[in-house]
Amino acid sequence: MIACCKEHVELALDIIVDEYETSPEMKELTKAEQLSTTCEYCENNAIYMVSN
Repeated sequence: MIACCKEHVELALDIIVDEYETSPEMKELTKAEQLSTTCEYCENNAIYMVSN
């Protein structure tokens, strides 16, 4: 699972496809989850959780 901001969502989707060779699932985080979760690629709050 990759937590990411809006800017890095395409990168996260590409990584899931490359690593697992399956269609990724993307879930929008709730406001409370966004405040406590940071993007794995920068310091911004995460907006999406991308998984396989």
